[in-house]
Amino acid sequence: MPTHPLPAELKIALLGVTGRMGRALLEAIDEVPGAVLSGAAASPGSRWLGQDAGAAAGGAVRNVSVTADVGQAVAGADVVIDFTLPEATLGNVAACVAARCPLVIGTTGHDEAVRREIAQAAEHIGVVMSPNMSLGVNLLLKLVELTAGALDAAYDIEIFEAHHRNKKDAPSGTALALGRAAAAGRGATLDELAEFSRHGASAARRPGSIGFAVMRGGDVVGDHTVTFAGIGERLELTHRASDRMAFARGAVKAAQWLVGRAPGLYSMHDVLGLD
Repeated sequence: MPTHPLPAELKIALLGVTGRMGRALLEAIDEVPGAVLSGAAASPGSRWLGQDAGAAAGGAVRNVSVTADVGQAVAGADVVIDFTLPEATLGNVAACVAARCPLVIGTTGHDEAVRREIAQAAEHIGVVMSPNMSLGVNLLLKLVELTAGALDAAYDIEIFEAHHRNKKDAPSGTALALGRAAAAGRGATLDELAEFSRHGASAARRPGSIGFAVMRGGDVVGDHTVTFAGIGERLELTHRASDRMAFARGAVKAAQWLVGRAPGLYSMHDVLGLD
Protein backbone atom coordinates (compact mmCIF):
# COMPACT_ATOMS: atom_id res chain seq x y z
CA MET A 1 0.00 0.00 0.00
CA PRO A 2 1.10 3.63 -0.47
CA THR A 3 3.19 5.19 2.30
CA HIS A 4 1.97 8.68 1.42
CA PRO A 5 -1.54 10.22 1.72
CA LEU A 6 -3.96 9.50 -1.12
CA PRO A 7 -6.69 11.87 -2.29
CA ALA A 8 -10.01 11.40 -0.48
CA GLU A 9 -11.40 10.48 -3.89
CA LEU A 10 -8.92 8.56 -6.07
CA LYS A 11 -9.81 9.21 -9.72
CA ILE A 12 -8.71 6.39 -12.02
CA ALA A 13 -8.97 6.42 -15.82
CA LEU A 14 -9.07 3.10 -17.69
CA LEU A 15 -7.73 2.65 -21.20
CA GLY A 16 -9.19 -0.51 -22.71
CA VAL A 17 -12.29 -0.42 -20.54
CA THR A 18 -14.39 -2.69 -22.76
CA GLY A 19 -11.93 -5.59 -22.86
CA ARG A 20 -11.74 -8.59 -20.52
CA MET A 21 -9.34 -6.81 -18.19
CA GLY A 22 -11.36 -3.60 -18.34
CA ARG A 23 -14.35 -5.38 -16.85
CA ALA A 24 -12.20 -6.90 -14.10
CA LEU A 25 -10.59 -3.52 -13.37
CA LEU A 26 -13.97 -1.89 -12.81
CA GLU A 27 -14.70 -4.52 -10.17
CA ALA A 28 -11.28 -3.99 -8.58
CA ILE A 29 -11.83 -0.22 -8.42
CA ASP A 30 -15.12 -0.82 -6.62
CA GLU A 31 -13.26 -2.76 -3.93
CA VAL A 32 -11.12 0.27 -2.98
CA PRO A 33 -12.81 2.83 -0.69
CA GLY A 34 -12.81 6.25 -2.32
CA ALA A 35 -11.68 5.04 -5.75
CA VAL A 36 -13.83 6.07 -8.70
CA LEU A 37 -13.71 5.76 -12.48
CA SER A 38 -13.00 9.21 -13.91
CA GLY A 39 -12.49 8.40 -17.60
CA ALA A 40 -12.69 5.49 -20.01
CA ALA A 41 -11.26 4.88 -23.47
CA ALA A 42 -11.66 2.20 -26.11
CA SER A 43 -10.37 1.75 -29.64
CA PRO A 44 -11.67 4.08 -32.40
CA GLY A 45 -13.60 1.19 -33.94
CA SER A 46 -15.34 0.13 -30.73
CA ARG A 47 -19.12 -0.20 -30.89
CA TRP A 48 -19.29 1.09 -27.32
CA LEU A 49 -18.08 4.64 -28.06
CA GLY A 50 -20.40 7.21 -26.54
CA GLN A 51 -22.03 4.68 -24.22
CA ASP A 52 -21.68 4.47 -20.45
CA ALA A 53 -18.45 2.70 -19.43
CA GLY A 54 -20.18 0.55 -16.84
CA ALA A 55 -22.84 -0.65 -19.23
CA ALA A 56 -20.25 -1.30 -21.93
CA ALA A 57 -18.33 -3.53 -19.50
CA GLY A 58 -21.47 -5.36 -18.45
CA GLY A 59 -21.82 -3.70 -15.05
CA ALA A 60 -23.51 -0.84 -13.24
CA VAL A 61 -23.85 2.62 -14.78
CA ARG A 62 -20.81 4.84 -14.03
CA ASN A 63 -21.88 8.13 -15.63
CA VAL A 64 -18.62 8.06 -17.60
CA SER A 65 -18.85 7.80 -21.38
CA VAL A 66 -16.48 5.65 -23.42
CA THR A 67 -14.34 7.72 -25.77
CA ALA A 68 -11.67 7.08 -28.38
CA ASP A 69 -9.94 10.33 -27.34
CA VAL A 70 -7.31 9.24 -24.83
CA GLY A 71 -6.54 12.84 -23.89
CA GLN A 72 -10.17 13.33 -22.93
CA ALA A 73 -10.25 10.07 -20.98
CA VAL A 74 -7.20 10.91 -18.83
CA ALA A 75 -8.11 14.56 -18.19
CA GLY A 76 -8.56 15.15 -14.47
CA ALA A 77 -7.45 11.64 -13.45
CA ASP A 78 -5.09 11.02 -10.56
CA VAL A 79 -3.72 7.91 -12.27
CA VAL A 80 -4.30 5.92 -15.47
CA ILE A 81 -4.35 2.15 -16.02
CA ASP A 82 -3.67 0.90 -19.55
CA PHE A 83 -4.68 -2.59 -20.71
CA THR A 84 -4.98 -2.12 -24.47
CA LEU A 85 -2.77 -3.31 -27.33
CA PRO A 86 0.97 -2.75 -27.87
CA GLU A 87 0.37 -0.57 -30.90
CA ALA A 88 -1.72 1.82 -28.79
CA THR A 89 0.82 2.21 -26.00
CA LEU A 90 2.89 5.12 -27.31
CA GLY A 91 -0.21 7.22 -27.97
CA ASN A 92 -1.50 6.44 -24.49
CA VAL A 93 1.85 7.30 -22.93
CA ALA A 94 2.01 10.60 -24.84
CA ALA A 95 -1.46 11.57 -23.58
CA CYS A 96 -0.45 10.83 -19.98
CA VAL A 97 2.76 12.84 -20.31
CA ALA A 98 0.78 15.78 -21.71
CA ALA A 99 -1.63 15.54 -18.77
CA ARG A 100 1.22 14.95 -16.27
CA CYS A 101 -0.68 11.92 -15.07
CA PRO A 102 1.04 8.75 -13.76
CA LEU A 103 0.44 5.56 -15.69
CA VAL A 104 0.21 1.84 -14.94
CA ILE A 105 0.92 -0.24 -18.06
CA GLY A 106 -0.41 -3.79 -18.05
CA THR A 107 -0.21 -4.23 -21.81
CA THR A 108 2.45 -6.69 -22.99
CA GLY A 109 4.16 -7.53 -26.29
CA HIS A 110 6.18 -4.31 -26.71
CA ASP A 111 9.35 -4.27 -28.77
CA GLU A 112 12.57 -2.66 -27.57
CA ALA A 113 11.92 0.60 -29.42
CA VAL A 114 8.62 1.08 -27.58
CA ARG A 115 10.27 0.16 -24.28
CA ARG A 116 12.85 2.90 -24.85
CA GLU A 117 10.08 5.44 -25.52
CA ILE A 118 8.33 4.42 -22.31
CA ALA A 119 11.57 4.84 -20.37
CA GLN A 120 11.96 8.34 -21.79
CA ALA A 121 8.37 9.20 -20.83
CA ALA A 122 9.14 8.03 -17.28
CA GLU A 123 11.52 10.97 -16.97
CA HIS A 124 8.38 13.14 -16.81
CA ILE A 125 5.76 10.97 -15.07
CA GLY A 126 5.67 7.94 -12.84
CA VAL A 127 5.17 4.70 -14.77
CA VAL A 128 4.62 1.22 -13.36
CA MET A 129 5.21 -1.35 -16.08
CA SER A 130 5.06 -5.08 -15.53
CA PRO A 131 4.42 -8.13 -17.72
CA ASN A 132 2.10 -9.39 -14.98
CA MET A 133 0.35 -7.53 -12.19
CA SER A 134 -0.45 -10.42 -9.86
CA LEU A 135 1.24 -10.81 -6.48
CA GLY A 136 1.80 -14.54 -7.06
CA VAL A 137 3.57 -14.11 -10.40
CA ASN A 138 5.88 -11.44 -9.04
CA LEU A 139 6.84 -13.70 -6.15
CA LEU A 140 7.42 -16.45 -8.71
CA LEU A 141 9.80 -14.20 -10.66
CA LYS A 142 11.90 -13.71 -7.53
CA LEU A 143 11.86 -17.42 -6.73
CA VAL A 144 12.94 -18.31 -10.27
CA GLU A 145 15.90 -15.95 -10.12
CA LEU A 146 16.99 -17.32 -6.74
CA THR A 147 16.57 -20.94 -7.86
CA ALA A 148 18.48 -20.43 -11.11
CA GLY A 149 21.33 -18.95 -9.11
CA ALA A 150 21.34 -21.80 -6.61
CA LEU A 151 21.24 -24.63 -9.19
CA ASP A 152 24.10 -24.82 -11.68
CA ALA A 153 23.92 -25.41 -15.43
CA ALA A 154 23.51 -29.16 -14.87
CA TYR A 155 19.85 -28.25 -14.34
CA ASP A 156 18.12 -27.45 -17.64
CA ILE A 157 15.52 -24.67 -17.53
CA GLU A 158 12.26 -24.92 -19.47
CA ILE A 159 9.37 -22.45 -19.33
CA PHE A 160 5.85 -23.54 -20.26
CA GLU A 161 2.95 -21.12 -20.59
CA ALA A 162 -0.70 -21.52 -21.57
CA HIS A 163 -3.30 -18.87 -22.41
CA HIS A 164 -6.68 -18.57 -24.09
CA ARG A 165 -6.93 -19.07 -27.84
CA ASN A 166 -7.19 -15.34 -28.63
CA LYS A 167 -3.97 -14.15 -26.99
CA LYS A 168 -1.86 -12.55 -29.69
CA ASP A 169 1.72 -12.54 -28.38
CA ALA A 170 3.79 -15.66 -27.75
CA PRO A 171 5.62 -16.44 -25.59
CA SER A 172 3.65 -14.35 -23.13
CA GLY A 173 5.20 -11.29 -21.54
CA THR A 174 5.18 -13.16 -18.24
CA ALA A 175 7.01 -16.16 -19.75
CA LEU A 176 9.68 -13.85 -21.14
CA ALA A 177 10.00 -12.13 -17.76
CA LEU A 178 10.46 -15.54 -16.15
CA GLY A 179 13.15 -16.27 -18.72
CA ARG A 180 14.91 -13.00 -17.93
CA ALA A 181 14.73 -13.81 -14.20
CA ALA A 182 16.23 -17.27 -14.78
CA ALA A 183 18.98 -15.84 -17.00
CA ALA A 184 19.78 -13.17 -14.40
CA GLY A 185 20.12 -15.90 -11.80
CA ARG A 186 22.70 -17.53 -14.05
CA GLY A 187 24.55 -14.26 -14.59
CA ALA A 188 23.51 -13.98 -18.25
CA THR A 189 20.90 -12.36 -20.48
CA LEU A 190 17.88 -14.05 -22.02
CA ASP A 191 19.13 -13.17 -25.51
CA GLU A 192 22.17 -15.33 -24.84
CA LEU A 193 20.27 -18.35 -23.55
CA ALA A 194 16.77 -18.42 -25.08
CA GLU A 195 15.58 -21.28 -27.30
CA PHE A 196 12.17 -20.56 -28.82
CA SER A 197 11.89 -23.39 -31.33
CA ARG A 198 12.79 -27.08 -31.57
CA HIS A 199 11.95 -29.33 -34.50
CA GLY A 200 13.53 -31.75 -36.92
CA ALA A 201 16.76 -33.63 -36.45
CA SER A 202 18.62 -30.87 -34.58
CA ALA A 203 16.37 -30.57 -31.54
CA ALA A 204 18.91 -31.70 -28.93
CA ARG A 205 19.21 -29.23 -26.09
CA ARG A 206 21.94 -26.61 -26.22
CA PRO A 207 23.80 -26.69 -22.88
CA GLY A 208 22.73 -23.87 -20.59
CA SER A 209 19.80 -22.82 -22.76
CA ILE A 210 16.41 -21.66 -21.49
CA GLY A 211 13.64 -23.29 -23.49
CA PHE A 212 10.08 -22.08 -24.08
CA ALA A 213 6.90 -24.01 -24.83
CA VAL A 214 3.59 -22.31 -25.63
CA MET A 215 -0.03 -23.48 -25.60
CA ARG A 216 -3.00 -21.50 -26.88
CA GLY A 217 -6.47 -22.89 -26.35
CA GLY A 218 -9.90 -22.50 -24.84
CA ASP A 219 -10.37 -19.87 -22.16
CA VAL A 220 -7.20 -20.43 -20.13
CA VAL A 221 -6.57 -17.27 -18.10
CA GLY A 222 -2.86 -17.92 -17.65
CA ASP A 223 -0.64 -20.81 -16.54
CA HIS A 224 3.15 -20.61 -16.15
CA THR A 225 5.58 -23.33 -15.06
CA VAL A 226 9.35 -23.08 -14.81
CA THR A 227 11.06 -26.48 -14.71
CA PHE A 228 14.59 -27.09 -13.49
CA ALA A 229 15.42 -30.55 -14.83
CA GLY A 230 18.50 -32.24 -13.40
CA ILE A 231 19.76 -35.80 -13.47
CA GLY A 232 17.55 -37.82 -11.13
CA GLU A 233 15.30 -34.97 -10.02
CA ARG A 234 13.10 -32.18 -11.35
CA LEU A 235 11.96 -29.00 -9.61
CA GLU A 236 8.86 -27.18 -10.92
CA LEU A 237 7.65 -23.73 -9.91
CA THR A 238 4.10 -23.04 -11.09
CA HIS A 239 1.57 -20.24 -11.06
CA ARG A 240 -1.98 -20.72 -12.34
CA ALA A 241 -4.43 -17.86 -12.66
CA SER A 242 -8.08 -18.86 -12.52
CA ASP A 243 -9.56 -15.37 -12.52
CA ARG A 244 -8.47 -12.07 -14.07
CA MET A 245 -9.28 -10.34 -10.79
CA ALA A 246 -5.80 -11.30 -9.54
CA PHE A 247 -4.29 -9.10 -12.27
CA ALA A 248 -6.88 -6.36 -11.84
CA ARG A 249 -6.36 -6.07 -8.09
CA GLY A 250 -2.61 -5.91 -8.62
CA ALA A 251 -2.99 -3.13 -11.20
CA VAL A 252 -5.20 -1.09 -8.88
CA LYS A 253 -2.72 -1.63 -6.03
CA ALA A 254 0.00 -0.34 -8.36
CA ALA A 255 -2.15 2.69 -9.22
CA GLN A 256 -2.62 3.51 -5.55
CA TRP A 257 1.11 3.14 -4.91
CA LEU A 258 2.08 5.32 -7.88
CA VAL A 259 0.03 8.40 -7.01
CA GLY A 260 2.35 11.08 -5.65
CA ARG A 261 5.58 9.24 -6.61
CA ALA A 262 8.44 10.99 -8.33
CA PRO A 263 8.80 10.43 -12.09
CA GLY A 264 10.50 7.13 -12.88
CA LEU A 265 10.05 3.70 -14.37
CA TYR A 266 8.88 1.30 -11.67
CA SER A 267 7.94 -2.38 -11.60
CA MET A 268 5.60 -4.50 -9.49
CA HIS A 269 8.66 -5.49 -7.48
CA ASP A 270 8.86 -1.83 -6.40
CA VAL A 271 5.13 -1.77 -5.61
CA LEU A 272 5.35 -4.96 -3.55
CA GLY A 273 8.72 -4.18 -1.95
CA LEU A 274 10.40 -7.30 -3.36
CA ASP A 275 13.69 -5.63 -4.38
